[in-house]
Amino acid sequence: MTNFAGNYKKRLIKIMNWLQSLLFSEDSIAHIVLLYSFVVAVGVLLGKIKVFGISLGVTFVLFAGILVGHFGFTGNAAILNFIQDFGLILFVFCIGLQVGPSFFSSFKKGGVTMNMIAVGIVALNIVVALVLYYLLGGRVDIPMMAGILCGAVTNTPGLGAANEALGQLHYNGPEIAMGYACAYPLGVIGIIGSIIAIRYICRVNFKKEEERIQQEEAANPHMKPYMMHLEMHNEALEGKTLLQVKNFLGREFVCSRILQNGHVSIPRGDTVFHRGDQLFIVCAEDDAEAIIAFIGPKIEVDWEKQDTPMVSRRILVTQSNMNGKTLGEMHFSSMYGVNVTRVNRSGMDLFANRNLTLQVGDRVMVVGPQDAVERVAAKMGNSLKRLDHPNIVTIFVGIFVGILFGSLPIMVPGMPTPVKLGLAGGPLIVSILVGRFGYKVRLVTYTTMSANLMLREIGIVLFLASVGIKAGGNFVQTVVEGDGLLYVGCGVLITVIPLLIMGTIARLRCKLNYFTLMGLIAGSYTDPPALAYSNQTSGNDAPAVGYSTVYPLSMFLRILTAQLLILILAN
Repeated sequence: MTNFAGNYKKRLIKIMNWLQSLLFSEDSIAHIVLLYSFVVAVGVLLGKIKVFGISLGVTFVLFAGILVGHFGFTGNAAILNFIQDFGLILFVFCIGLQVGPSFFSSFKKGGVTMNMIAVGIVALNIVVALVLYYLLGGRVDIPMMAGILCGAVTNTPGLGAANEALGQLHYNGPEIAMGYACAYPLGVIGIIGSIIAIRYICRVNFKKEEERIQQEEAANPHMKPYMMHLEMHNEALEGKTLLQVKNFLGREFVCSRILQNGHVSIPRGDTVFHRGDQLFIVCAEDDAEAIIAFIGPKIEVDWEKQDTPMVSRRILVTQSNMNGKTLGEMHFSSMYGVNVTRVNRSGMDLFANRNLTLQVGDRVMVVGPQDAVERVAAKMGNSLKRLDHPNIVTIFVGIFVGILFGSLPIMVPGMPTPVKLGLAGGPLIVSILVGRFGYKVRLVTYTTMSANLMLREIGIVLFLASVGIKAGGNFVQTVVEGDGLLYVGCGVLITVIPLLIMGTIARLRCKLNYFTLMGLIAGSYTDPPALAYSNQTSGNDAPAVGYSTVYPLSMFLRILTAQLLILILAN
């Protein structure tokens, strides 16, 4: 009996030692993995809880980390720093890959005005933060004010950039995540509240705004493809080739099929037109009327009942050697006997202009005989399995170049030390350039949306968990017993004042549609909950258009300005 009790006691001691090592040994890999798993799982689950229809999402991981850190579960500082920086790099790089293709195109047409409004909002956020800093006589220092600013504009990558910049300055003050945590919840509420306030300040009538949206869509077809059947009636085109007709008209269009003398064929550049020919034309919507007036009237044709049946098929571009080639280079009509009428990219149909550059992931509409279409499909790949395979090389080559670029010292006049873009700014800029121009150096930048979101979410939760765990030890003392309420008040002012000023100017001065303005406000703060509210309220796509137009530049500026604010003023 004594031996049994002794063995039982020894086993119990071993179990207790194992449990103590697992929970409290900072050098244990198992302890670190267990700590992060718990913080991320609890934070994500709690982040799904909605209060008045608003949830904090993955940002709640930060609060879960603070709670765990407060009770002494800290971990090895070196490992925490590594995971924090790696998570930030992964998140920022995937953001850049996503916004890269639309970053430069967002400045076209009405996008210039919308992006200038977003720039104004970003600038006013910084101005309000600096005014509060000077009004408070330095009671809240610049690093903490930067943390409050990032929380007030609900921009987590900005917090990462600010943290990374502080690392360059060897900062050893309180964690700025405390200011971020105080400002973030009311930041989300303040954005939605400002959207509602602008509606009443500017006396917005929802019915009139919907009518304006419909009128703008009708008058602004962009490059939306338009399909029609025409009969050649213009005697001046008798005996002219397809290439000559295109040159005479001066507008791009694709003639995918032609019915001549009861026979259907795929027209080529040297195909001769005759009066009475029946054509299937695809063009940009805003060119349709000019083409009809030049060639002839619309008619009805059932192509399936003609002598040579043609098939139309969407082919997926999955071969990496197709990446970066223009439609004109491929000579589809002369070499394969088919015509490409439109290209679907990221859910949007584009007119198949000969200068349009193909990218892996595009869905190309091809029209022609069955065997010819099959040959084109084999050339382009058309393999879903190939797309599902992630392009790891592009991601890590981009990160490698981004870190090198971010480490380059940049001399700024008036500053005693060079400025570096760091682990946030460098990979962000390189990823935007890779996303837009990567095909020029044969880098396949296509990543499925699910893969991109997975990498982004893993990166951001690792970063937030690390920041929260590090900040948790002194959170209660610094915030609850210190200036926590002051941080909250500063955050509310930083959130609301710029939105009310720029939102009113955008509405009354720039005559921006209110539904589009809702999305612009959400995009300038890169805030998904505000976009969800805007979509639900409007019931149309206008908020999504406003959000996507300003999101790339806003994200870039939020990350860069947070860093520069620290490097210039805290230095």
